[in-house]
Amino acid sequence: MGALVGLLVLLAGAVSGQAEAQQERKSTYILGPEDQIAIRVLDLEEFAEGASGKDRVYRIDLRGQVNLPIVGRMKVVGQTVEQFEATLVEKLREYLKTPSVTVTVAEYKSQPITVVGQVQSPGVHQLQGRKSLLEVISAVGGLKAEAGYQIKITRKVEYGAIPLPRARTDGTGQFSVAEVNVKRILNADSPEENIQIQPFDVISVPKAELVYVVGNVKRSGGFVLGDREKVTALQALSMAEGLDRDASSNGAKILRKPPEGGERQEILVALGEILKGKRPDVPMEPDDILFVPSSVGKKVVMRTVEAAISIGTGVAIFRR
Repeated sequence: MGALVGLLVLLAGAVSGQAEAQQERKSTYILGPEDQIAIRVLDLEEFAEGASGKDRVYRIDLRGQVNLPIVGRMKVVGQTVEQFEATLVEKLREYLKTPSVTVTVAEYKSQPITVVGQVQSPGVHQLQGRKSLLEVISAVGGLKAEAGYQIKITRKVEYGAIPLPRARTDGTGQFSVAEVNVKRILNADSPEENIQIQPFDVISVPKAELVYVVGNVKRSGGFVLGDREKVTALQALSMAEGLDRDASSNGAKILRKPPEGGERQEILVALGEILKGKRPDVPMEPDDILFVPSSVGKKVVMRTVEAAISIGTGVAIFRR
């Protein structure tokens, strides 16, 4: 019996949460062209359900108007769902003493945003109300493991400049552009960067700059650099939690792609000597691979390591 009561409480909470979310959308979503709205009016046959038993759906045209039974054409664009509901109630007072009107959005079409890059579900999405940057990122499934921390936002100037000190206008004068650091938002260091997203915003999430540590280390994989432009071999080794017990500390190599392309260059790194302070640390560059071989003489083909990283097979990505 107790379990049943608990289940009923959970179901009631879920229904209540859905109702609250729907009410929030009604009070914040701005109706626009191409949106489709469902309207139900109690005791008016003209607004009765269709033949399929569903509410009748009306499309807002490109002029921002909707053509309704009895009242004719009404301007809808620029109003929230709640505001339009109240306007329709006033219109219908000529026909009903106390009109009971319910308006819902059947299909969102007027507030598209584009999210591209390293997110789980890139593409064109609808805002469906007031949404912050983090809410939008969450709605598209979140960031991929290899996503960078710097997110670029491009906004049409007709929706106002992006409210950040570093925002700038592009060369055409048609767009406001800014970059935000999602790590600082998540750490609550810069909550003001979690800005409200506007219709037609383009949110670009680039791939992070990574360094890789593979071979005989305790945590092999790729490491997101974050705010750091460069790390040294010892810092990369620290991110990999140090050498494994069978590691050859003085046989390590950095595999680096030359700027002109081609095969990776091999740079010898005497980690044992560096750890003892006998040699200077070696700076690494984005996309470098620090390879630590085994001291027991096992052969590893470098090209196999590079191929595995380039196609992302079996390579864990770690964020700090």
